[in-house]
Amino acid sequence: MSTFVVENRIWDQAETLPRGELAALQGAKLAETVERVQRIPFYQRKFAEAGISPGQIKSVDDLQRLPFTTKADLREEYPLGMLAVDRADVARYHGSSGTTGKPTMVAYTRNDLNTWANLCARFLTGGGLLPEHSVQIAFGYGLFTGGFGLHYGVEHVGASVIPAAAGNTPKQIMLMLDMQVDALVCTPSYALNISEFIIQNDIPRNALNLKYAHFGGEPWTEDMRTRIEDELGILCFNNYGLSEVIGPGVSGECAVRDGMHISEDAFMVECINPETLEPVAPGEEGELVFTSLCKEAMPIIRYRTRDIASLNPEPCACGRTSVRMSRVTGRSDDMLIIKGVNVYPSQIEQALLRVEGTAPHYRIEVDRPDRKDVATVKVEMTEDRFSPSVKEMQELKDKIDRAIQGITGLRMNIELVSPNSLERFVGKAQRVIDHREKG
Repeated sequence: MSTFVVENRIWDQAETLPRGELAALQGAKLAETVERVQRIPFYQRKFAEAGISPGQIKSVDDLQRLPFTTKADLREEYPLGMLAVDRADVARYHGSSGTTGKPTMVAYTRNDLNTWANLCARFLTGGGLLPEHSVQIAFGYGLFTGGFGLHYGVEHVGASVIPAAAGNTPKQIMLMLDMQVDALVCTPSYALNISEFIIQNDIPRNALNLKYAHFGGEPWTEDMRTRIEDELGILCFNNYGLSEVIGPGVSGECAVRDGMHISEDAFMVECINPETLEPVAPGEEGELVFTSLCKEAMPIIRYRTRDIASLNPEPCACGRTSVRMSRVTGRSDDMLIIKGVNVYPSQIEQALLRVEGTAPHYRIEVDRPDRKDVATVKVEMTEDRFSPSVKEMQELKDKIDRAIQGITGLRMNIELVSPNSLERFVGKAQRVIDHREKG
């Protein structure tokens, strides 16, 4: 566990606005955003279908009168149907990975880029970053927003950037050692790869100068945080964003690490039941919906993220007044329904990390032979538990089975595999193969 202490520092006074002032600011910005999206034919049609005119939207109470926007809408408007400014005013383009088809493109004006850098500076400062620090960014630097968003956020704080980009773990470690890097930015699954390399190559932990890490890009559990912190001796901070809204910078943890503060002066957030589309109560899990309040190039109204989390409106000990969101536990479109039970990959991860002898690398395969769902979890063993003893292996499988059943309520087939045999990921980890989709 890290011995470092994070000073409670606030980057922007907008983070501490009284709730009444914040609501008034949001209402004014919402009205401006609704006017701005009238330049987009998609929203012109949507508003006409809903019988809404821009002048009717005057406060935060009017938000739920507006139509939702979905990923499918963005794909239908590919590439630039959602652009609200002239192309001459666009400073940069980013986009989603496009692994299931064409990417969803997003655009930024110069003001958008400045806003984005400031929002990233907020959570980086909340997570201990100081101007004298150096930060190694092990995210990709392509269309993906993670690398560039964090890069400019770090520079905005005044810290130095080492843009290592994704992959090539031996070189990543070399840079960390030689440059005495203070903070790491990457996905949590790639941090596990880095930790694994350090342990396997007997690199002394005290040879590293790492103090903090800022992880995003994929859901991860509190158990994974504990594991990474124990292995690397650092403090890990969670942040959240998505390219359709702005990229990283939508929310991030403060020194208290009890939920991620949403930058509510820049985004309005809702948490809804994905089936009924009605709001859920504070603390209850639902699908997050965001409306941008500052975006110029591609403002977005009530975007359904498909990310499942909960909201906490209670004041935080750090002094920030914004609503906090929990970890993302999964996605409504990534949720597995097995034998009628809703299961998220993060639940499997949570179970495995609580069983001694298992590595945090796994794959879930689901099939439907004879019209019955069968789920198999392939789990890597740690080096010290890899044994030819059938009895020991069965005992480990039974422990894993009980742990998964205790969290999900389901029995699953457990298949133990040798250390380092499952695929490693430098970007978002792909944990699920659902053969039922092909049948």
